[in-house]
Amino acid sequence: MKHPLKVFTGNSNPALAHEICGHLGIDLSPLQISRFSNDNLFVQIQENVRERDVFVVQPFTEPVSEHIMELLITLDALRSASARRITAVIPYYSYARSDKKDAPRISIAGKLMADLLQTAGANRVLTMDLHADQVHGFFNIPVDHLTAVPLIADYFKANYDLSRMVAVATDAGGAKRAGRFSERLNIPLAIIDKRRVSDTQVKQGHVVGDVKDMDAVIFEDEISTGGTLMSTVKTLQQAGVRSIHVGAVHPVLCGPAITNLREANISSLVVTNTVYLPEQKQLEKITQLSVASLIAEAISRIHSGESVGALFS
Repeated sequence: MKHPLKVFTGNSNPALAHEICGHLGIDLSPLQISRFSNDNLFVQIQENVRERDVFVVQPFTEPVSEHIMELLITLDALRSASARRITAVIPYYSYARSDKKDAPRISIAGKLMADLLQTAGANRVLTMDLHADQVHGFFNIPVDHLTAVPLIADYFKANYDLSRMVAVATDAGGAKRAGRFSERLNIPLAIIDKRRVSDTQVKQGHVVGDVKDMDAVIFEDEISTGGTLMSTVKTLQQAGVRSIHVGAVHPVLCGPAITNLREANISSLVVTNTVYLPEQKQLEKITQLSVASLIAEAISRIHSGESVGALFS
């Protein structure tokens, strides 16, 4: 017996959820999110989900705590409504950055969020380009980990001259990710020697690799304040690059990011719509690609019991 498919969304990125439903050929299911007078959240599922296969689209974007609570309460409401299987679709899992105990008396919040999702009622998670791959192991439920690297790489392949292009990783930790990007384009890879001083301050040294008179494309999983990006641009300019482009999956663009991007000597920035970009953040140099068809295909495969990994093989 085939169980009907339902897709819900919170307030984090409803435009993406609507686009996903368009690819699936279904309507977005209705959900009411409101507040009591004491500021507590109220969530009501507004159609029958008994024995349905349900997906809830909700990236962890600003305000992060608000959107996480929306998701947790929605998951709990769906479980109480007897949904057969509940999948939390989290295109941007921001707490993946909290993946280790690198200071005294702190929480490994990435693991905490994984536990909360399961406790709230999620039977599985669908996410994209985690900041740290090991966060996948924090979950005690199945996780399907998508990547937008092929999407961004194919855009560069179709729209840029790759003959003198070099992919650049902003630090050794991002070398594996940037390496996948460079392999997809069949271009060389360079790595920046970086030391992080604080969340917003980065100290960089030299470039490992040949970038002189080359078109550099910096590849990152996300751009938050743009501090690392600005330091990388400065380092590359000192190394004599011809032009600088940027590819990133998650355009978080918080704090001084927009000011930094306006002032940075960057020819183009290619991102995806895992994170909603309001009008004030839509700069002329930014191109936003849609991951809706990829997520929709993954949802369809999960629903029908097909391989999700085959999407990238």
